Amino acid sequence: MAGERVTAAARGATTIADRVVAKIAAQAAREALDGVPEGGAAPHASVLVHHDVARVRIGVELDYPSDIGARCGAVRRQVAERVHALAGMEVPEVAVRVERLHSAQSRAAQGRIQ
Repeated sequence: MAGERVTAAARGATTIADRVVAKIAAQAAREALDGVPEGGAAPHASVLVHHDVARVRIGVELDYPSDIGARCGAVRRQVAERVHALAGMEVPEVAVRVERLHSAQSRAAQGRIQ
């Protein structure tokens, strides 16, 4: 036995909890959006992990006006890249849901109402 090499698969397994993958995804979305709109909520994620494959759903809030398609595409790319790099999982699907748009006019109106 001394001198025999044990393969990585024979030594054990690493399991990453879904909530950890969700946290990675939410942080990656925040990075892709360069932060959170003023008065907005941070991106939040839910994931479904099966073996080494993660399917991700992200909820985001965006400034208005903005190129929604481009911003969502950037979120999808960043989330897939970061989850793959940090958790070693393939990410075939990242569904982005825009939950709210924040306009500068509505923020100004809220500032006047006190």
